[in-house]
Amino acid sequence: MNFSSKKSLGQNFLRDQSIINLITEKGNINKRDVVLEVGPGTGNLTEKIIQKNPKDLILIEKDERLAFYLNKKFGDKIKVFNEDMMKFSYQNYYDKRLIIFGNLPYNISTQILAKWVKIKNLDKFCKKLILMFQKEVADRIIAKTNSSNYGRLSILSNWKMNVEKVIDIEPNCFEPAPKVKSTLLVFTPKKIFYEINDPTNLEHITNIFFSQRRKMIKKPLKFLFTNFQDIAKKLSLDLNLRPQNLDNITYYKICKAYESLIN
Repeated sequence: MNFSSKKSLGQNFLRDQSIINLITEKGNINKRDVVLEVGPGTGNLTEKIIQKNPKDLILIEKDERLAFYLNKKFGDKIKVFNEDMMKFSYQNYYDKRLIIFGNLPYNISTQILAKWVKIKNLDKFCKKLILMFQKEVADRIIAKTNSSNYGRLSILSNWKMNVEKVIDIEPNCFEPAPKVKSTLLVFTPKKIFYEINDPTNLEHITNIFFSQRRKMIKKPLKFLFTNFQDIAKKLSLDLNLRPQNLDNITYYKICKAYESLIN
């Protein structure tokens, strides 16, 4: 069945079978796994996931037409929630070690990623995430220190997860074809990561630093700390550096110092 895509929902349906096969294989699904697919669209990837025989397959599809169609097509092999993936309560799945698949709508991709990263026991919530982003966003997620793409998104994403780039995907693999390339990334939760009390503090700090990324770090440090020189000394920071010169661990340490100040 053909569906016209809804621009308001950022719909681009993946059609290329070789890419669909590659995505499925990256999941390493076994019969004990609970799989969550967000934005399944017309179910092209869903079909391949079902062939891997997971224990459960949960779909979150905001488009009512598609949710109805998927229910009809796959029946009791799936459980469909006709909901917004951003508003969906993941609470019932916090200990399921999900394998999450998603061709994320470009307009909310960074928000949904941040929502998942902030889940407390991430390694109990999910085993891995296989997600597709607009290439420009993916480049920011995997960016390293001292590069122009490095910033808030890479610092938050790499805090609790290891990120692997799989492949860039051409627009003609989708229907309708988007105007830009996409990139497939695999995220694996870390067992050990830097302890931060509240991830919104990390977002706050990186926002302050990177809203003026060309300025020296003295300015945001001064804004955050009255004793900024003591903090700089304690963390061995050169105040003449720019925000992109500090590695992600340094931002986690700055966040920890900020939290000890406000708590």
